[in-house]
Amino acid sequence: MTPQTIFDKVWQRHVVRDERDDAPALLYVDLHLLHEVTSAQAFTELRERGINVRRPDACLATVDHAIPTDVIERKTLGAFKDRQAASQVETLIANCREQGITLHGLESQGQGIIHVIAPEQGRIHPGMTVVCGDSHTSTHGAFGALAFGIGTTQVAHVLAAQCLLMRKPRTMALRVDGKLQRGVSAKDLVLYLISRIGASGGTGHVIEFQGPAIRALSMEVRMTVCNMSIEAGARAGMIAPDETTFAYLREHAQKNESWDKRIEQWNALKSDPGARFDTVHTFDANAIQPMVTYGTSPDHAIGVHDTIPEPGNDDSRAKALSYMSLEPGRKLAGQPVDVVFIGSCTNGRLSDLRAAAAVMRDKRVAKHTRVLVVPGSQRVKAEAQAEGLDKVFINAGCEWREPGCSMCIAMNGDALKSGQYCVSTSNRNFAGRQGTGGRTLLASPLTAAASAIAGCVADPRDYLQGVEA
Repeated sequence: MTPQTIFDKVWQRHVVRDERDDAPALLYVDLHLLHEVTSAQAFTELRERGINVRRPDACLATVDHAIPTDVIERKTLGAFKDRQAASQVETLIANCREQGITLHGLESQGQGIIHVIAPEQGRIHPGMTVVCGDSHTSTHGAFGALAFGIGTTQVAHVLAAQCLLMRKPRTMALRVDGKLQRGVSAKDLVLYLISRIGASGGTGHVIEFQGPAIRALSMEVRMTVCNMSIEAGARAGMIAPDETTFAYLREHAQKNESWDKRIEQWNALKSDPGARFDTVHTFDANAIQPMVTYGTSPDHAIGVHDTIPEPGNDDSRAKALSYMSLEPGRKLAGQPVDVVFIGSCTNGRLSDLRAAAAVMRDKRVAKHTRVLVVPGSQRVKAEAQAEGLDKVFINAGCEWREPGCSMCIAMNGDALKSGQYCVSTSNRNFAGRQGTGGRTLLASPLTAAASAIAGCVADPRDYLQGVEA
């Protein structure tokens, strides 16, 4: 039997109709995640055609992108950024009620960012296919699932048929040997990988992350790595399940789930020895330092003490430096920052907040720097508060807010002013993404917290002496 990659195995198990020269393959979808921004048009299409959702039980919905995260504003729909944002939420509530889809709305203790709540509610398992009208659906590949974002038209197709037309992607292996050093996190690792292969290096591929440095990661930070695989242009990112995966699944299991037989099956979900990848890259984790972006693409990333490179003949990098008002040859360390954002589907989990709190404990943020700390879900918020992390942030001078996408995409009023610099733990630093004219520097929660205290881009390792993080 020909050796297979984990992607090959999951793909093969879900093909309803094979790919042909004149048509893509038809792929069965196990779980369809929904939020308020990309689903309304799809539900309208089904209604106009007289079609009901085929499998409401295979859908999970929440509100996250457009909702306010200010504690007071959260109390009423009238406090939304604008009428469009409120309408998006109201429409999702009505559509889910009509179709019998589980929705975690504003009053639900299960509410949060869709890519945070799905794993913590035990809805993601190895070997699944998972889709959502959101590019960072790749998060769930951390479990050995094939998970990827889809467009609005495809959202309608999956709602109607529980299947999706798709050409089979190519495969890429990114192996990371060695060990991450103290103060260097999974966010630094993935920014480093993207900076090396480029923002289009994974285009048309599903990336499998391999190697001892990947195996050493916890489940939450594996999600960070897979979350950002899309920023290398990949269709999805995957990590083979192992004992770390199974321990997380047991902790977050839904009631009455039986595990022994399933774990035996899931253990087989790994790439076979000799399995062929279309592309293979190998990296050394020991070479990675805290990373920060300087431009307007996630691959514009350098070590915190490295100098900003010359753009050369790359017009896009020259344009990015102009937008960011940064000059080649200087270091990012010491660059003043106006805002720090800690949160998002990339870094809004409990482990992220613990890391940031470890740096901020018994310290104060710089007077000129505003800091928003936004937990990824109501569960994360409750667990953080039970540990007293909220008090650490509040005592340091941060804003402790309600769960949501917040300043990652600035759809809800949490936005930068033109010209402001923000160290952000989110996933994209595109021009204007965090607010028109806003300048985003992507970094880890550790680096973000250190920068908040310093009031400028800072190396978190300078703040970790005697601290467990």
